[in-house]
Amino acid sequence: MSLKLSVLDLSPIPAGYTPTDALSNSVDLARQAEAAGYHRYWLAEHHNTGMLACSAPELLICRIAGATTRLRVGSGGIMLPNHSPLKVAETFRVLEAMFPGRIDLGLGRAPGTDPVTASALRRGHADADEFPQQLADLVGYLKDVMPSDHPHARVRATPVGVPCPPIWILGSSLFGARVAAANGFGFAYAHHIVPENAHAAMRLYREEFRASPFGHEPRAILAVSAVCAPTADEAERLASTADLSMMRTRSGRTRTPLPSVEEALAYVYQPDEEALRQYNRTRIHIGTPEALAGSIGALARATQADEVMINSQIHSHEYRVRSYQLLASALMA
Repeated sequence: MSLKLSVLDLSPIPAGYTPTDALSNSVDLARQAEAAGYHRYWLAEHHNTGMLACSAPELLICRIAGATTRLRVGSGGIMLPNHSPLKVAETFRVLEAMFPGRIDLGLGRAPGTDPVTASALRRGHADADEFPQQLADLVGYLKDVMPSDHPHARVRATPVGVPCPPIWILGSSLFGARVAAANGFGFAYAHHIVPENAHAAMRLYREEFRASPFGHEPRAILAVSAVCAPTADEAERLASTADLSMMRTRSGRTRTPLPSVEEALAYVYQPDEEALRQYNRTRIHIGTPEALAGSIGALARATQADEVMINSQIHSHEYRVRSYQLLASALMA
């Protein structure tokens, strides 16, 4: 089989390393992914966590687009309720002007953090319920189609004369699928966050898709979590990092860096923590290239994904790069 593959990067900060190391690793991974044939490279937005260095994806997009030549680079995503639509429009117009034809604008409505941090980011001015209006405002600025009766109708997003980058809606529910379909946007489903809704959301997106100036036919990405290694035993060992980091995230313990394999294997899970670890295993593909070609390929076919976007939370940068390279060889053959 042959799949179009992309990368979702959260810029993990491994235990024993610095945020500078994490961001340098992201740049190196992007270069390695481009060499391996990956199609696009998206940066996530997360806040108030010691595990991740991805609090400003727009800055990382600029750095990584400048370090590569062919990859499409974008946000996976910009959490729109955290931002002013005008500022997002201007930021992505600048990025599109700097790297014409290579920028993607992926948008989400989740906070990418805990409620208290979301409140600090938004200063009480926006929440997820305002997402449809924020999205309409953003489109108005990017396409210069703000309604004449809008209170900011005279405001232009600068620089003017820059094409609107492709817009994608990120989601882990039917809501995102409906928004993307109604507007003719691309849709990226977060299977690595909520696997249960993947089939229904991807099917609904295709069934309800309406062509628009933003897209004439559906474009669906399935984002998955994966840990790949030459042997099944090694893949299981490396995946212990993902087990412990996700359990900590789900239980609100986000101040620590990405744990090493040694720390993760030594950790003793309490019964409620073990339940979280087991749930995480329903969201992650672990194994050899051959095994993951089967499991990821089957999931892509079942959800009718046009593209698979892979996130790998592995402590060692060397083994993280290798995981992506092995997946490329297996899935893009």
